[in-house]
Amino acid sequence: MPEPETVPEPARILPAELADGADIAALWAPWVRDTAITFAPEPRSAAEVAALIRDRQAAGQGFFVARAPAGGLLGFATYSQFRAGAGYARSMEHTVILAPEARGLGVGRALMQAVESHARSAGAHIMVAAVSGENPGARAFHETLGYTLAGTIPGAGFKFGRYLDLLLFSKEL
Repeated sequence: MPEPETVPEPARILPAELADGADIAALWAPWVRDTAITFAPEPRSAAEVAALIRDRQAAGQGFFVARAPAGGLLGFATYSQFRAGAGYARSMEHTVILAPEARGLGVGRALMQAVESHARSAGAHIMVAAVSGENPGARAFHETLGYTLAGTIPGAGFKFGRYLDLLLFSKEL
């Protein structure tokens, strides 16, 4: 596993631990509950997030957190196989979520560097970003990181009583 990335204050990028499950669940919940940036209908519990960390790490996939010097969670990023089956074994899809106060500080970029580096060292060829059509900030973020729009699936998601477009971005690692 690669060494943890270091970034200028205010964050340290570290491999997630099972104990991070509660902090991650608390950070993620408002994004799930209150926005259409994710199509998930319900937030995950701390136990579900801890199980996700355990399962991803057991599968050799990265799961990272960004922590402020005082220890507060600023964000997380993880990845897993894009689709099931051996034909997709080298194609990964990531998730990156930041606390509102961490935006614009380089935390997201540092988390993505950790995820991409980990995936590359594990033999991944491509990283996919699945972005809600209602999240122009994520589109811009991924484009600045070198992701290109691979396609749009109109109405692929459904949340808040309406159909939502899904934009797929990709980057060769």
